[in-house]
Order: sequence, then C-alpha cells, then structure tokens
Amino acid sequence: MAEELTPGESNRVGRGRIAAALLAAILAVSTASIFIRFAQAEAPSLVIAALRLTFATLLLVPIAWTRHRDELKSLRRSEITLGIISGLFLAAHFATWISSLEYTTVASSVVFVSTGPLWVALLSPLLLNEQLPRPAIIGLVIAILGGTMIGLSDACIWNNGLQCPDIGQIMQGGAMWGNFLALLGALTVSGYLIIGRKLRTARNISLIPYIFMVYGVAAIALIVTVFVAGQSVLGYPIKTYSWIFLLAAFPQLIGHSTYNWALRYLPASLVALTTLAEPIASATLAYFLLSEIPTSGVLLGGLLILIGIYLASRPK
Repeated sequence: MAEELTPGESNRVGRGRIAAALLAAILAVSTASIFIRFAQAEAPSLVIAALRLTFATLLLVPIAWTRHRDELKSLRRSEITLGIISGLFLAAHFATWISSLEYTTVASSVVFVSTGPLWVALLSPLLLNEQLPRPAIIGLVIAILGGTMIGLSDACIWNNGLQCPDIGQIMQGGAMWGNFLALLGALTVSGYLIIGRKLRTARNISLIPYIFMVYGVAAIALIVTVFVAGQSVLGYPIKTYSWIFLLAAFPQLIGHSTYNWALRYLPASLVALTTLAEPIASATLAYFLLSEIPTSGVLLGGLLILIGIYLASRPK
C-alpha cells in the first residue's frame, strides 16, 4: 500500500513517484484475474467479491484503529454519507460486472466496462469542476478504442476477412441484460472514483480512514447480496479462501488503495484512464502463468491503450 502523505508534502510529490505508484497499482490489480480464476474452481464469483472486500477490511482494522482512530471519530456526517455512497458504488460495481458475465460474453462485458473512464471524464467537469485538456481527451478516446479492441478480440474471428458480431447479436435477449449490467458496472466504478477524488482532496481525508470506510461498506453490502442470492460464504476449501485472501491483499489493498492514494494528486479521469492498462498486464501474467497466448487484437489494443495513457498524462 502506498505511503500516505501530509497535505504539506503533497506539493512535493513528483510525477515519477506517482507514475511508479500507478504502475505498481496496475500490476497488483492485474493479478486479480489469475486469483479469481483459481478461486472460481470452488466458489461463486459473488462470494469471491464479498470475501475479497471482507478480508481487505479486516486487514485494515489494526492500522485504522491504532493510528487513525481519532480521524475516524472526527469525520463529519456529510463525509460519512459520501463514504457510504462510495462503498455502495464499489459493491455495485463488483456485483453488476460479475453478474453480467452470466448473461453476456466476456468480450461484450469488457467493452462496456471499459467505458468507465469516459463516464468519469464526462462527469468530472460537472461534479468536480475538473476540465480535461485537449491532448487528454484525445488520449482518452484512443485508450477506450484500445479497450474496445481487446474486448472484441475474443469475439471476432478471421475467416476470409475479419468477422465480428453485429450490434443485433450484442443487444439481443439475455445478452442485452448482461451488457446493461456491465455498463452499470462502468457507471458505478465511475461514481466510486469521483467521490474518492472529492473526499481525498476537498475534504482532505487520509487514505487509511477513507478506504477502511469504503471497503467496509462494500463488504457489508456484498455479504447481504450473497445471502439474498441464496449463497454462502462458508464451506469452501482452505485453498479457495487462500486465493481470495491473496485477492484482498494484492489487487485490493495494494492496487485499489494506490488508485485511491493517487486520487489526491491526479484528476479522477486520469486515474480512471490508467485502469485500462490492467488487461495488458493481466494478459502478460496469463501468458506466463496460464500459458494463454494473447491474440493480435489484444496486442494492438494494448498498444493503443499505452499511447492513450501517454498522451493523456503528458504535462500541459
């Protein structure tokens, strides 16, 4: 987890340090697909998400209570309310995105979830008064095109020319519901990032109190969802719980927490944009650990994402 800085130190945070932290976050979050793949052998996806946030919250209890107890107690009602809403957005993101995979293809789900940075960019001027410069907008569009290409790469085939599913196939029947859930997942993660930016800057809440509150709310919401769905968080092999613990320790506590750390120093739209690099790192890990060879579409889409992030992150 990235080290928390005091308000006075924030002016001296270098671009190199922020870039290194975001790179670490991308690498940490990219391990999620590997750990989830192993955990899904025994546990439902919704249970995995609920336990992921529960374990992360429990791991935060010692440091939150011993070092940040006073700040937690001094949070104003409006800050607690925003924190609860942010946690509900995070829980809704996991619940809707995971559920979308039951109705639509992974490719379609990735395409719709990849629109998250677009929604952050559209909403930030209204909710945070943060305007994007033109190069950042161009980079955002290029990166989203790259994410879309990665999503479609699993659905398209080469047979005397490139053949991809048409819009009718994407939107028909149960697939339409799945695509709607994936889009809802993009919108909710956007709300999570925007509120995080507001609380970490305008309200100046430290990292640990913020993520402890948000992860805790998300964990409770997901556990309730698990029970409503008729599932259980008990009775799985120790190996499954071990994979989920790793999911909480690395992708959640290191990955997501570093994104939340960066929200204090970067616009929410830029932090959201960097998350599009996760499929690149995930594909690289899958190649070495699962012997999954990325397609040319994944490679080209990954290149577009990197170009987009570079353009968006250049100094004004």
